[in-house]
Amino acid sequence: MSRILNLTQLRKGLSACRGIARLPLRTIYCTSRKHAEESDAASALGKRWKDTAETVIIGGGCVGTSLAYHLAKAGMKDVVLLEKSELTAGSTWHAAGLTTYYHPGINVKKIHYDSLKLYENLEVETGQAVGLHTPGSVRIASTPARVDEMRYQMTRTHWHVTEQYMIGPEKVQELFPLLNMDKVLAGLYTPGDGHIDPYSLTMALAAGARMYGAQIYNPAPVTGLSQMSDGKWDVQTPHGTIRANRIVNTAGFWAREVGKMIGFEHPTIPVHHQYVVTATVPEVKALKKELAVIRDLEASYYLRQERDGLLFGPYEKMEKMVLQDSWVREGVPPGFGKELFESDLDRIMEHIEMAMEMVPVLKKADIINIVSGPITYTPDLLPMVGPHQGVSNYWTAIGFGYGIVHAGGMGKFLSDWIRNGEPPYDLIECDPNRYGKWTDVPFMCAKARESYGYNNVVGYPKEERFAGRPTSRTSGVYELLKDKGSMGFHAGWEQPHWFYKPGDETGYKPSFRRTNWFRPVGRECRLVMEKVGVIDLTPFGKFIVKGKDSHKLLDRLFANTMPKVGLTNISHMLTPNGRVYAEVTITQLEPGKFLLITGSGSELHDLRWIEREAVKGRYDVDISNVTDDIGVLGIAGPNSRKVLQKLTNEDMSDAGFKFLHCKSIELAGVTVRAIRISYTGELGWELYIDQKNMAAVYQAIMAAGKDEGIDNFGTYAMNSLRLEKGFRGWGAEMNCDTNPLEAGLDYFIKLNKPADFIGKAALQEIKAKGLKRKLSYISLDTDDIDPEGNETIWHNGKVVGNTTSGAYSYSSQQSLAFAYLPLELCSVGQKVEVELLARKYQAMVIQEPLVLTEPTRTRLQKKAKGKV
Repeated sequence: MSRILNLTQLRKGLSACRGIARLPLRTIYCTSRKHAEESDAASALGKRWKDTAETVIIGGGCVGTSLAYHLAKAGMKDVVLLEKSELTAGSTWHAAGLTTYYHPGINVKKIHYDSLKLYENLEVETGQAVGLHTPGSVRIASTPARVDEMRYQMTRTHWHVTEQYMIGPEKVQELFPLLNMDKVLAGLYTPGDGHIDPYSLTMALAAGARMYGAQIYNPAPVTGLSQMSDGKWDVQTPHGTIRANRIVNTAGFWAREVGKMIGFEHPTIPVHHQYVVTATVPEVKALKKELAVIRDLEASYYLRQERDGLLFGPYEKMEKMVLQDSWVREGVPPGFGKELFESDLDRIMEHIEMAMEMVPVLKKADIINIVSGPITYTPDLLPMVGPHQGVSNYWTAIGFGYGIVHAGGMGKFLSDWIRNGEPPYDLIECDPNRYGKWTDVPFMCAKARESYGYNNVVGYPKEERFAGRPTSRTSGVYELLKDKGSMGFHAGWEQPHWFYKPGDETGYKPSFRRTNWFRPVGRECRLVMEKVGVIDLTPFGKFIVKGKDSHKLLDRLFANTMPKVGLTNISHMLTPNGRVYAEVTITQLEPGKFLLITGSGSELHDLRWIEREAVKGRYDVDISNVTDDIGVLGIAGPNSRKVLQKLTNEDMSDAGFKFLHCKSIELAGVTVRAIRISYTGELGWELYIDQKNMAAVYQAIMAAGKDEGIDNFGTYAMNSLRLEKGFRGWGAEMNCDTNPLEAGLDYFIKLNKPADFIGKAALQEIKAKGLKRKLSYISLDTDDIDPEGNETIWHNGKVVGNTTSGAYSYSSQQSLAFAYLPLELCSVGQKVEVELLARKYQAMVIQEPLVLTEPTRTRLQKKAKGKV
């Protein structure tokens, strides 16, 4: 046994600890591992080498073995997993093994749920013990802001299957009787949470994978990857080459090196994470049942029972934590796999002090182990899971900061996607394509440091984090706008959320209620409704599709008919099962040449889907991503026509420049592609400009609009205005969890068009069977809080649905939201309740839209004049 130290001694002199800074591998406090390692050593390559495979998985940690297990169990033949040394080498073997149903993300909750449900039955299925403990967990609130955060999370949990409860101090103490309750205000309790032995879990998954027919080879390092002309891969190893239909990178902190083999710089970086294991604590040994896992959020640590002792793991602040950035620059040292870093108790002393205050028995507890090992982080702490844009048949499941709890669910998610051709539900926040070339090493390091240090900070709505910003992705007007308002971060871009005026409280002021942005956003909404405003929309994703088969390809991809030359429409890409994969604005610029515009967050997500179909169908097309080259300004409001007319000889009248038409015009001496469209629903245009000319055009517009009351507005105002007009938003009202009929997108879906677009047959079947729910438009009676989406909806004491997005309507002075409700509750006038911060607010289904769009108002006015 290693040298024992008392936690209280650490206060008196950290120098006493230096002797145990680096612990031998075998001293990790888990007896089940030795036997498992010995049995695994027998699985050398004394088996037939497969030279072909349907799927090759690279990396034998818990994620890779989970994917092999799920693919093989689902019936996929020829699944091969290659591990460079031993199964679990890397981050898996030394993980603390926490498992929880909790997650603030909407669908990542499903990943956690699937993981734990799998782990509960895996031992019976495979005959391999997994060491699962399920005493529950409690997240401790010791500040009013933290109590609000828990209420906020409860609001977003009631419409999910996971059990979760807010509990008072008495229940907290019952679940963890060793707490000092002086600061405890409340707790967030999740039954069924706990911890599992990561090594045993991985061995059980591997056993299951083999049981269902998968092959696992180790040691079998991948030395090269080459793609064939038919899209298949040659995976090279010292033992031979495997020809694979697809490859999946599950290589943990080696993921960057695997990616580099095919030209990718995956934004993953190892972080030093430390935890401490104590010897037997008498007060723990005396307990009659296992302690719940606690997470002291203000002190930023987790603590759980480890046999008759305790395991304590902190997350250091960003200025103290350590990145293993040398591995990014120089690669992972050859042979590194089951080693540990030098521990550094100086970094965690602040957390130890706070933990001893919260759990007094720690003051006398003796340390028997300090573990400091690498865990992999992405810039935003979420993994990168799915097919990668830019190359076919290459998938990733990497960047897992919490790989143990994610492994089971992510293996199932990815297996379903691979086999069915579409994701089982929307998980775009984990899409590997959310990052691009702008994600350089300095940005990755800054954000990983921030994400680790902010692990347990209060998670507010509309959250902004500022490390690593701005990136190389700044629009042509960023320098003109950056000091005038509050900037948001969208796919690497800085984009104004709202603008300051004298007397405003400036800066980012997070809150669960209306905060400093509320009145200024109202001012910007009135600007657009009454005068004229300008917004930077450069973050839109922008693609040019041209060539002999361009029309044919787009007709296959989109459910709408393609616009004629000079016209624009809104179109949707659907999955084979008829769900909404993307919403895109399409303009035919000239015969066979199309401009496609999508949201900033779905740029490469959508481009990958388009490229995949182009390759699969062998279409003769050229697809180019021009997102970084073209800036976009939106101008909207009743005076927008007057402003533009001052700067161009083009006829900007309603007759001369109709709604959803596109023209190339000269604007203040600069050639601009103008589309008459506005996401605010007011009279407006989008102006597509070379980035180098964007500032000049912006300044000319602002000067020309001075007499018309022109000013800037941001995305918060645009969101409020689009909700008033009943505009659906991709990622909220529609995504891979919804079909277009229930989302109310019937107008854009042309089931009678000749082309057999993807999802057409499924949608026809959905229509024939009838819908069970519909998107409804609701108003709320609130006070100082507004819905933002994903809140629970109640009726007669039961959960009946959820909101998808929400905002305050400054025109009608009430809160608005979109919500999915069962058909029987969708009628106008239906009363429901929307839960916000643990309070249920009265709401009512209303007729949409609340405010008519400018084109509709104009059309009705013309119709009325015609009758007169």
